[in-house]
Amino acid sequence: MKTLSSGRKRLFRNAITYGIVIAAFVILQVLNAGGLLSPSLQGQLVPICAYVTMAIALNLVVGISGELSLGHAGFMSVGAFSGVVVSLSLQQAIPSGPVRLAVAMLVGAVCAGIAGFIVGVPVLRLRGDYLAIVTLAFGEIIKNIINILYVGIDGNGLHFSTQNEAALALGEGGKAILKGPMGVTTNVKLSSFTAGFILVLIALTVVLNLINSRSGRAIMALRDNRIAAESVGIGATKYKLLAFVTSAVLAGAAGALYAMNYSSIAAKKFDFNTSILILVFVVLGGLGNIRGSIIAAALLYVLPEMLRDFYDFRMLIYAIVLILVMLLTNSPFFQDLRGQFQSKLRDRAVAKADAKGGSGHE
Repeated sequence: MKTLSSGRKRLFRNAITYGIVIAAFVILQVLNAGGLLSPSLQGQLVPICAYVTMAIALNLVVGISGELSLGHAGFMSVGAFSGVVVSLSLQQAIPSGPVRLAVAMLVGAVCAGIAGFIVGVPVLRLRGDYLAIVTLAFGEIIKNIINILYVGIDGNGLHFSTQNEAALALGEGGKAILKGPMGVTTNVKLSSFTAGFILVLIALTVVLNLINSRSGRAIMALRDNRIAAESVGIGATKYKLLAFVTSAVLAGAAGALYAMNYSSIAAKKFDFNTSILILVFVVLGGLGNIRGSIIAAALLYVLPEMLRDFYDFRMLIYAIVLILVMLLTNSPFFQDLRGQFQSKLRDRAVAKADAKGGSGHE
């Protein structure tokens, strides 16, 4: 009975999380259709979805796995530029925008996953500050590689160079896609709020199912007590790598979605500050709290735009809001109040389910 009740509570929590995402999508679509959203907020809908996905992905590593990663902007950039290159290369072969966007996001996710595996195998043997430093270095290495990389396409396929655009030696009708530090300047914008919403739902489904699976319980056991977990046969490297690569895959898809929302994109957009921004979303939303990461990422991303009328003081107000949120989320009184409220909601839902089950049995 305790297991059954626990399962129902978990389903209830997950249903609330999905409900919040779906309700937000519907409300924003209605407001947008009614012309009640400003052009600046309309332009932020896709980036919000990308950053929400990034927050979910990073929480899997930082909150669920218990490892501090400061290089997730690197995985985002891998997905972004590989997705853009694929999208511009397949313009003739796949004229449909939504299909090409899906292919670009899939390729971006796969490339980021491969990068996550290559980095994760040696890096996840480290712990604590050492892991954070190495992942930070990885993000900077990726940014600098993209800054010296030139990619073009002509009738003979893709051309790569690390010198300059002329070194690509493109044939007649060829064009340069990635131009080193200039990045991509001729991108075709394909992203949409609907695609972002679908990506958030996919990220939620993947992460929540992983957390509630046998592998997820092993990951959390390693987080809570690595020595005890390894003593009962749980392989630390295997499960840590599973969480790390899954997070990288989601970050790559989010990067492709983000990049396809702009006509130009450069590597400097995915620097150390971006990794820290995503980490702030995760910490303020609550480590291991997927729902909190979603809400924090959405609200804190649009907050500077909402404070634009207070241009001279908006970053000061933004910093004060961050401090207040941190104090509230770590306040014992607030935590107890929130726990009591959530407990009452879960108990009511379980009681209703039990009542329906009992009446049906009779």
